[in-house]
Amino acid sequence: MIQKLAKNVLIIDSGNINRAEEVNKFQLTSRSRAADLNVLFTRGYMMKLTVLICSVLFIHVTFVFAADEHSAMMNHEHKTEASGRMLTEAGNDAFGTIQEVIAKLNSDPNTDWNNVNIEALRQHLLDMHDMTLNVEVISQKPISNGLEAIVRPTTDRAVFALERVFKAHPAQLKRETGWDMQVVKNSGQYTLTITSENQKDTGKIRGLGYIGLMAYGNHHQPHHWAIVVGKNPHNKNH
Repeated sequence: MIQKLAKNVLIIDSGNINRAEEVNKFQLTSRSRAADLNVLFTRGYMMKLTVLICSVLFIHVTFVFAADEHSAMMNHEHKTEASGRMLTEAGNDAFGTIQEVIAKLNSDPNTDWNNVNIEALRQHLLDMHDMTLNVEVISQKPISNGLEAIVRPTTDRAVFALERVFKAHPAQLKRETGWDMQVVKNSGQYTLTITSENQKDTGKIRGLGYIGLMAYGNHHQPHHWAIVVGKNPHNKNH
C-alpha cells in the first residue's frame, strides 16, 4: 500500500515537473518573442529615423544647390565671359541700334564727339516705332500699276511722326526704286498711292504693302549714321 502511494506521489511530482518545464519553456518562448518584437520595433524605428535624416539632408543639399544656382545667375556676366558665350541681344531694336552706333563711334579715333547727337537718333527711332506699330492700316487695295493704302495714327505722338515720315520718304523711295509715292492727308487719315512705270514692279509693290514700302531700301542705316554725326539729313531726305 505504501509502495503504491509512493508511486502515485512520484507520478504526481513527475507531472508537476513536466508542467513546470512546459511553463518555463512557455516563459522562455514569450521572452524570445518579446525580444524579437523589440528588435523589429527598434529596426523599424531606426529605418524611419534614417529616412527622416536622409530627407533632411536631401532638402539641405537642394537648398544649397539652389542658392549656388542663384549666385551663379547673379554673376552671369562673369560666367558668360569665362565660358566664352557672350550675349547677343541688346534688349530691343532701338537700344541695339544705338549701341551699335556708339561702338562704331568709339572705334573711330577721328570721331568728333562735339558733333555727335545720340538723342536725335533716338527721336528718329521713335518715329520709326510709331510708323510701324502705332498706326492702323485701314485698307490696302491694288490699283493700276501699284497699290493704294489708307492708314491713320493711333497715338498723339504718331500723328507728328507720320507727318515727318511722309514728308521725306516719297523722295527717298523715288531715288532708290523709281517708284512714285503720293501722300494725301484727309481727316486724320493718310492715303498713299504707290505706282511704277515698270509693269514688273507692280506685283512687288502690292506684295510689300504699307510697311514693306516704308522699310524698303538700304538708306536707313546710312541715314541713322548721318543723324548721329550731326549732318541732319532730315533737311533733304528721310
